Amino acid sequence: MDFLTLFLIYLGSVLAVTALLCLCSGRRDSFLARSANRASQVLSLVIPTQLQRVTHQALHRLFHTRSCLFVVLHIALQAAVFGEYTWEVFVYCWELQFHLLLLLLPYLLLAGNLGCFLLCSRANPGTVTKSNAASLVKVYAYDGVLFQRGLVCPTCTVEKPARSKHCSVCRTCVHRFDHHCVWVNNCIGASNAGVFLLYLLSLTATAGAVAAVTAAFLVQVLLLSNIMHGTYLDAQGQEHPVEIAFLVQHLFLTFPRIVFMLGFVILLTLVLGGYCSFSLYLALTNQTTNEWCKSRRFGGSPPLPSQPHDRPLVYKNIYSKGIWRNLKEIFNPPTVLERKKK
Repeated sequence: MDFLTLFLIYLGSVLAVTALLCLCSGRRDSFLARSANRASQVLSLVIPTQLQRVTHQALHRLFHTRSCLFVVLHIALQAAVFGEYTWEVFVYCWELQFHLLLLLLPYLLLAGNLGCFLLCSRANPGTVTKSNAASLVKVYAYDGVLFQRGLVCPTCTVEKPARSKHCSVCRTCVHRFDHHCVWVNNCIGASNAGVFLLYLLSLTATAGAVAAVTAAFLVQVLLLSNIMHGTYLDAQGQEHPVEIAFLVQHLFLTFPRIVFMLGFVILLTLVLGGYCSFSLYLALTNQTTNEWCKSRRFGGSPPLPSQPHDRPLVYKNIYSKGIWRNLKEIFNPPTVLERKKK
């Protein structure tokens, strides 16, 4: 097995772990949660009951209760990446006379990202209480499919406004509930959805900037060494033109930590970019993650047993008001007075 194959296996492993961590995001009905349940059913046949109980309690505490573990992991990953970037990439690029603004761009984006992170994690997402429930009920209309009028939350004992949902992690109802994000240790709702979108965009841009500067540095190193246009001798002494595998191996042997960091940051940029695209789509169509997931059950689906067969439930997004007004609503949630004016 050559070096390039081993390196691709490493990149694939990092991508798989990153994708699984992003998929968990505190949702009980996520792909990761369903897969874990199926796996636990199989493993329960061979794992002792006591160990199963301890594992279940640990996973429940990790994903279904408020915990700072993912926040600490989030900060630790950023510290590790920027520590390596500062210690090696920044210093080498400075010696190679890279433009100062290019070298400082990741730090500027990091500062903006940390600001959005603090605002998003500390902000009230839009908690529904007994004092504001009556006014929040008037903000959005009930669509009759995903949201029914007159439902009362059995835990909070308040009438549930349209587009709201009870979060089992925070143990409260959230107005215009999107999802509970373990990475910021807070729910995403009407009051912090805009900041969360900026957080995602800035985090993706930060990872992309670090990857771009690091890749530019490694390419510059190859150009200065003239190795890209040379040849090399194999173990039998035969001469071969330089291949991609040889270039990657040369960089790895010369800058092992930088190459590993670059692989991680590139994959992180791809994962975050995909999630950002999905979040932008939801914002531009005035949907939440909760609504998008629930609506998959009604689009073209057969009628429910409790419904007349001649009137199947078909979901239609009644909250979309056009791209620009939808985007404005993310950053400036509507109030009761605004809805009455319309």
